[in-house]
Amino acid sequence: MDTLKKIQILVVDDHTLFRRGLIALLSQASDFEVVGEAGDAIEALRLCATLKPDVILLDNHLPGASGIQSLPDIFHASPDSTVIMLTVSEDEEDLIRALQNGAQGYLLKTSEKDDLLFGIRKAFDGESVISKEMTHKLVSAFKSNAKKDEKSKATSLASSLSPRELDAVRLIATGASNKEIARQLGIAETTVKIHVQHILRKLNLSSRVQVAVFASAEGIGL
Repeated sequence: MDTLKKIQILVVDDHTLFRRGLIALLSQASDFEVVGEAGDAIEALRLCATLKPDVILLDNHLPGASGIQSLPDIFHASPDSTVIMLTVSEDEEDLIRALQNGAQGYLLKTSEKDDLLFGIRKAFDGESVISKEMTHKLVSAFKSNAKKDEKSKATSLASSLSPRELDAVRLIATGASNKEIARQLGIAETTVKIHVQHILRKLNLSSRVQVAVFASAEGIGL
């Protein structure tokens, strides 16, 4: 980072006292220059278009359009700006939506002064910054989404089975042998073997035990 060039910052927050206090705090840093302030998204967009700030500190709870909703328009008005959400919201959905919409950081208003200043500098240098309190929520959200993806994939695999193959899966889950499955379904044992081969291939499994585990996980039972 060029130490001779100050980081130009636009502060967007609808609470006047907080906004002015934040500006006073930022002004204490020799490498920061607050070039503008706005209390709503409309004014923020106007200033973004004219000032082209390096960094935008953006609250989410604004009158009219929220900060997160305004992100696409902000980047359209000032494509090279770095946006850091500075908010009270600890909602993980707000965090994810903000990052998905291009925010470089998500900091809580309860952040310590040094953490805030350091976060602004890191974001300006291209690094992602997230308050410690929100990091575990982001990890949890990713894990939850991963589980949903696995569940969706498993459900999709199960839907590829024919009704007769599903019957065989249910019986395999009970520990039934091919002979027992053939008797209960009223089909030849050789046909059961073919069904089992198809089941293993479609579910990408390698054993009857895995089929039983799959059936239990997906709630496929008698």
